[in-house]
Amino acid sequence: MILIVEVYIINKNNNLNEQIRVDKIRLVGEKESTILKTREALEMARERGMDLVMVSPQAKPPVCKIMNYSKFLYEQSKKVKMARKNQKIVEMKEIRLSATIELNDIEIKANNARKFLDKGNKVKVSIRFRGRQNNYTSLGRKVMNVFLSKLEESASVERAPKLEGNNMFMILAPKK
Repeated sequence: MILIVEVYIINKNNNLNEQIRVDKIRLVGEKESTILKTREALEMARERGMDLVMVSPQAKPPVCKIMNYSKFLYEQSKKVKMARKNQKIVEMKEIRLSATIELNDIEIKANNARKFLDKGNKVKVSIRFRGRQNNYTSLGRKVMNVFLSKLEESASVERAPKLEGNNMFMILAPKK
């Protein structure tokens, strides 16, 4: 199962107020950016009833912002929850074929694969070669091509047929 998630990083390790141990900082606001001594910026934050938060410690001088830190963390956690709620889960369904499969059976399996693709899932098509079949992998490739021709209108090849050990795999994705 593949999860596609837009990630919001909540950095709870930001230095706050007295944890900031540098002499001078760059204080950024909505409109202006000034370089101040840390004590002055801390006093400004206390006057407003807010926190002084180090946003970018790697910068020279480090960048800080005056904000309500607990409200900021709450809003970040809400964004993460919304991202999780709106994520698209793409499942991988597998269809197994054999090198000696009949045409009617290919048609049935192709119809099943079409249903999976219409629901937005990816389909992994696999063929296992046993015994002497390993010498005739070209038959497996032909079966894969016939299977793909049945699904041309609803599937695109994400990974072409490839032989790995005794198995041949192909991954199909729904057409957009």
